[in-house]
Amino acid sequence: MRKSIINSITFLVSILIVSGCSEVKTSELADTQLLYYGGDILTMQGSEPNYVEAIVTDSDSIVFVGDLSESKELFPSARKVNLNGKTLLPGFIDAHAHFAGFPSQAIGAQILPPPDAGANNINSLIEILKAWSTPENIELTGWIFGMGFDDSVLEEKRFPTKEDLDKVSEEHPVMIIHISGHFCVVNSKGLELLNINSETPNPEGGVIRRIPGTNEPNGVLEELAAIPLMPKVLAPKNEEAVKAFMKSGQDMALSYGYTTAQEGRAMPNSHLFIEHAAKTGFLKLDVVSYIDYSVSDSLLNTEWYSSTYNNHYRIAGMKLTLDGSPQGRTAWRTQPYLIPPEGADEGYSGYPAIPTDKDVELIYEKAFKNNWPIHTHANGDAAMDQMIRALKKVTNKYGNEGRRDVLIHGQYVREDQLDEFKNLNIIASLFPLHTFYWGDWHKELIGDSLGNKISPTRTALNKGLKITIHTDAPVALPNLMRVIWTAVNRVSRSGEIIGENEKLTPYEALKCITEWSAYQHFEEDSKGTLEAGKLADLVILDANPLKVKLDEIKEITVLETIKEGTTVFKRETVTNRK
Repeated sequence: MRKSIINSITFLVSILIVSGCSEVKTSELADTQLLYYGGDILTMQGSEPNYVEAIVTDSDSIVFVGDLSESKELFPSARKVNLNGKTLLPGFIDAHAHFAGFPSQAIGAQILPPPDAGANNINSLIEILKAWSTPENIELTGWIFGMGFDDSVLEEKRFPTKEDLDKVSEEHPVMIIHISGHFCVVNSKGLELLNINSETPNPEGGVIRRIPGTNEPNGVLEELAAIPLMPKVLAPKNEEAVKAFMKSGQDMALSYGYTTAQEGRAMPNSHLFIEHAAKTGFLKLDVVSYIDYSVSDSLLNTEWYSSTYNNHYRIAGMKLTLDGSPQGRTAWRTQPYLIPPEGADEGYSGYPAIPTDKDVELIYEKAFKNNWPIHTHANGDAAMDQMIRALKKVTNKYGNEGRRDVLIHGQYVREDQLDEFKNLNIIASLFPLHTFYWGDWHKELIGDSLGNKISPTRTALNKGLKITIHTDAPVALPNLMRVIWTAVNRVSRSGEIIGENEKLTPYEALKCITEWSAYQHFEEDSKGTLEAGKLADLVILDANPLKVKLDEIKEITVLETIKEGTTVFKRETVTNRK
């Protein structure tokens, strides 16, 4: 498998084409100037919406923001771009996702539940996998695979097992990845190839689920029994596969308006994949990586750890994971789940990824000692208690001046914990997308009162925390308009409001994916708002999120994505809005 990954990276180097860029001469500057006008141009500066009539870009930068008449006087030779009533914003900045997983999501079997795809029961999931498993698709990795099945939405309300996936194929290995990204299921052939059997012990921080009454694996792998296997299985195995993977993943990101994407838990293989894409000039958008703590020494001590991008790529810090998925019931809580997972004892409350506080403290100490920003995945309140205990000790020793450490997800964060995070100067990157996808399920798992408090964005803002919001793609599609819609409406699949008092305004939600996310990455001087001197990272939408009905925000479409003055995505078919 390792050889396959290395070969894939070698192929990437050989097939991606470096685009030549000539230096712009002073006499040619007018040819590089673009004047945008004729629509809603929202600068995202300030606490209230600020509109301007025109913006002028020159090569990779914004050179003017203001009145249309003044822009014409100052830049008479600029090529004029009429927005025709559309909306222009700063390019979208990813607060947390997994860019290295975008290709697999874009190219694999589409096993997400409605409205994103059609896997609403196990039979439909099996049929989707069968239809996808053509010889050409299997050749991509050697596996039949898909991302995004959701047991909470499947009619059977359970995980598929190896017996279910054996119906897809007994000849080829099959892997499907849970929508949380914290579980996978493999068929019998897959278990054989991965050398997982009745004698294989559970790894620390992970579980191999067993057939009741036996030690025989049932095909479901949890947390650290699953996560290290996923990138190995999904590694493209030939040059055509590498090309298809990278193009599909990047195109998907650009189609949703990203000008900066994040790899939120980079391991050596995913880092090498993105590194070579950068070295060969393939990246059209910026990618910022946070390296898993377990391999931080090897990657944070390279030239890729930098405050500036090298061919659109940089490493920005560390990633620490303290627990699992709340909808998958592996998030570590102080109270038991009302519905424990299959095979769990009564009183089950999830479990830690790193059981010993001292080990967590040493990881934070390494980050603080080396001045490495650290993003911490914690969903359950017990995991956040552990995070706070360790951070307090390390902060007392090293201080936190100038640091921008981040809580990732924080689904079950308590109000007293938000106070602690404010005191520790932690940015809260919350996940209100859960209110739609799993809000109903959360309330079954932890009760109505606590379920209404998931992703408490309003409370966090009111307490003075800096916040962002994110997709965690490929957990869900990287559709930032749906993220805005969920943060503003907090409507579940059943139509119930999940936390009326936690809603953001549309403007606040937009700030979370522009200015505030730029700040999270230490990039506010060059990104996040439309200001002269900043990068010409722009997105054009078919409607203004601040002016449509709140429920229509999710229907807004990205028409064009512009990175450093160059159009990197343009939608060919545009549906006119009434």
